[in-house]
Amino acid sequence: MLKLLASAAFRALTTLFFVSLAPNISSVADARAQQHGSFDYWQQNREIIQRGVQAMLLCNGLFTSDRTLDQVYSQELRYLRQPIGTADGGDYVVDWQRKAVAVGDEGRVPVVRAAYRQGLGCVSMPPDQTFDDIDALPILVTPPLPGDPAMIPWPDGDLVPPIDLGPDIDADALRAASDWAFDRVGHGGTEEQVTLSLIIVHEGLIIHERYAPGVDVNTRTRTWSTAKSIAVTLFGMLVDNGKMELDAPLDIEWLPETRSPTGDPRRTITLRHVLNMSSGLYPIDNQGLEYATGSGISYWAGASSVDGARNRALIREPGTSWDYENYDTILAVYAMKRALGDAQTYLEFPRAALFDKIGMRNTIPGVDRFGDFILSSQVYTNARDLARFGLLYLNDGVWNGERLLSSSWIDFVRTPAPATAERGNFYGGQWWLVPDSRDDVPSDAYSTAGNRGQYVIVVPSHDLVIVRRGLDYGRQGFNRWDLTREVLKAITR
Repeated sequence: MLKLLASAAFRALTTLFFVSLAPNISSVADARAQQHGSFDYWQQNREIIQRGVQAMLLCNGLFTSDRTLDQVYSQELRYLRQPIGTADGGDYVVDWQRKAVAVGDEGRVPVVRAAYRQGLGCVSMPPDQTFDDIDALPILVTPPLPGDPAMIPWPDGDLVPPIDLGPDIDADALRAASDWAFDRVGHGGTEEQVTLSLIIVHEGLIIHERYAPGVDVNTRTRTWSTAKSIAVTLFGMLVDNGKMELDAPLDIEWLPETRSPTGDPRRTITLRHVLNMSSGLYPIDNQGLEYATGSGISYWAGASSVDGARNRALIREPGTSWDYENYDTILAVYAMKRALGDAQTYLEFPRAALFDKIGMRNTIPGVDRFGDFILSSQVYTNARDLARFGLLYLNDGVWNGERLLSSSWIDFVRTPAPATAERGNFYGGQWWLVPDSRDDVPSDAYSTAGNRGQYVIVVPSHDLVIVRRGLDYGRQGFNRWDLTREVLKAITR
């Protein structure tokens, strides 16, 4: 009885206490409601990364794509808000002999540099490195494929004879689809959508190929996130060979290190989770931070891509929430490196296992300065190599009678990630799917997708591959499924 009275008295006193404080608590809440997080604590990071973006795009534009300064400034750099300098000069240096660039001056924001390395394209350098450090950067020397591609028939080479379209192809509709892709303003797009190239492959043959002025069959440009679909192909080959497992925990060491690593909840994350963009790890590439922290630091400012990817906390149960993160792909890339065993085998693997097998002679995969592939974005290639890549998938993973990729892996990349079910089933395993809301294109179509309009679209039901390369800027927004719809108007069968 005494305990009951005491507890009642305590409740009465605490109620009186908090009632007396209520006005003050309300005042604090009102004050918090009036505060806004307006200061950008990442401002210097953004400025370093902006210089790094310019350094990498300028370096690759000149030395990987073999484009001119005028072309790089008018297209590659056009999506930057305030590029430093112009094609006529400014606060940047191009070292033509060492194939390197430096962007910025030695002021409040440091200079950022990038250097071309054989077999790997340009590598981003941190602000505390100079051109004297270039020789220590990774390099990949491999013999070129034998033969002259100009004399080897398509698709293994670039000899493409004229063809008769035949009764199954409406030539007028095909030209109209091409104009739809290139004449963006005239077909409901915007002048900010700049199509560089378009290739349409039907029943294995190139039935249409077109390039913008200043671009030709050999021009390499950045794939951006179309690289993710190339990466998942390499993972699939290792899964097929038993060197990686789709539903086993990732074989990686997480950061920061813990005293009891076996208790780290991130050890439940599997290859399937990261390929479905459903790792459950803390997001760092969205909410306005893509060019402030996260993968931006490794893409453009010389940081380790692997360390950044491993140093994220788990905030959701893996597999339950879809969140597009570049570092999820990088986690799988690191697991691939560990599966292959040594650094040289790892560096040679994309070319030996995929590129050389299907004639992708113009494709260069990029690395960070630690020699880790940035296969979430950093690949340079041309339109025909991407068409070959699409054909590999269209042919169910078989090339010249040799199975390079299993049917089951292709089924996986085309299967909607479970976490997208309530949002339209639009994403599979590093490939994008036709969302449930669209009924004007075949539901079996699937596509790569890269920033600035990089698409490889595969339509199995129509024996069709479409490649569109762009250097879109501003709002961008080129719609790959609308392009698919327009091209299908020309396929009368």
